[in-house]
Amino acid sequence: MKRKLISVLLCVAMMTFMLAGCGDTGSSDDANNSSSNSANSSQDDSNGGDDSSSKMIKVGIINNDPNESGYRTANDKDLKKTFTKENGYDASFSYSKKNDEQIGFAKKMIQDGVEYLLLSAADTAGWDSTLKEAKDAGVRVILYDRIVDADENLYEAGIVSDMDAEGARAVDWLKNQNLEKYEIIHIQGEMGSAAQRGRTGALQTEVDSNDKWTLVAQQGAEWNAEKAQQVVQSVIDAKKTFNVIYAENDDMAKGAVAALDKANISHGPGKDVIVMGFDCNKYALENVLNKEWNYDGQCNPFQGSYLDDEIKKLEAGETIAEKKIILEEKYFDSDNITQEDIDKYGI
Repeated sequence: MKRKLISVLLCVAMMTFMLAGCGDTGSSDDANNSSSNSANSSQDDSNGGDDSSSKMIKVGIINNDPNESGYRTANDKDLKKTFTKENGYDASFSYSKKNDEQIGFAKKMIQDGVEYLLLSAADTAGWDSTLKEAKDAGVRVILYDRIVDADENLYEAGIVSDMDAEGARAVDWLKNQNLEKYEIIHIQGEMGSAAQRGRTGALQTEVDSNDKWTLVAQQGAEWNAEKAQQVVQSVIDAKKTFNVIYAENDDMAKGAVAALDKANISHGPGKDVIVMGFDCNKYALENVLNKEWNYDGQCNPFQGSYLDDEIKKLEAGETIAEKKIILEEKYFDSDNITQEDIDKYGI
């Protein structure tokens, strides 16, 4: 009887100990699980927030040489100011004045998985297959500065200057000078570029249709001041007469004027030679204001905000209404320019 009692008491004690142990373990596991789930939830939320806030739009930007001209320098600076990490972009930049090199850049950017390809083509021809490759890969292409000769379905939009209109404005202005004869040194930019084609086209049309207009020289100088100076110097050395310099950008106009100055040939309103340039560099507009040059046509380089707006529309699921978005542009001559114009439009 005594042994039975001891056994019962031992069993009760053991059962009590075991029940207490299970209760502690259950309580500890519940607490640990709750803590773990809470931590995981917090970490997921944090990671999710980071991914959302740090998601960058991957953009590949192909441009011409930023040292090519004041216009191109201002254009590149404006794009780099726009396409930053702070503005939500992971942007890569490539530069070349050669179409084949630009096409190589584009193919690599497509392979690297850019979401948008922003293109200022060196030459308007030869882009069809590359743009089709981009479209097939889901890369959206937006042209800027120049429209290429390709199917419009291969790009979202083109944000461009109207180069034909720039040339037409300049030629109309020159016609209104009512010269008895027009003996013109025509200095062309990078051959095949949209700017060269547009600014050349209007002048060539007038020369071809008007007996009073003659091209004393027509030569490319690749937007370069030194090469333009050589073009004009060769005309002077050949003792050819001329009264107009139509230079397709400001740097070439500057080079042309250097040759005139060296030969003591006067230039500007009421003087021996009319000087015309394009791009609205500050020094060019100052020369117009000071009556050293006659005319300067604007080519708007500030395109970053336009591109940013169109990308935001596409990201929001909107459709870009206009395939070609034309930048507003002006021209200035020695009669209408002011210092305020230089401050506002000079690059």
